[in-house]
Amino acid sequence: MNTRTKSKTNIIINAIDTNNNTALYKVNINFDEAIQAWRANKKHTGNGMYKYVCCGITKTSKKCNRYPLTNFDYCKMHLKNKL
Repeated sequence: MNTRTKSKTNIIINAIDTNNNTALYKVNINFDEAIQAWRANKKHTGNGMYKYVCCGITKTSKKCNRYPLTNFDYCKMHLKNKL
């Protein structure tokens, strides 16, 4: 995602132990990769809303675009292949 200045957004956070003043861990978040991973199994429905889509792969090796059944990750076509 580009910001208004057209620069990439990356945040690096250093957690410091207050007792010893030493670094506990370093967190490097790439928001471009994070948003792509979050949207991988969702379909945009408008107004900032998303719905989950089937996790199955079609015969033409593309992602299935159907909505999954309630409490499942797959649509009815792919669920019967998994059972």
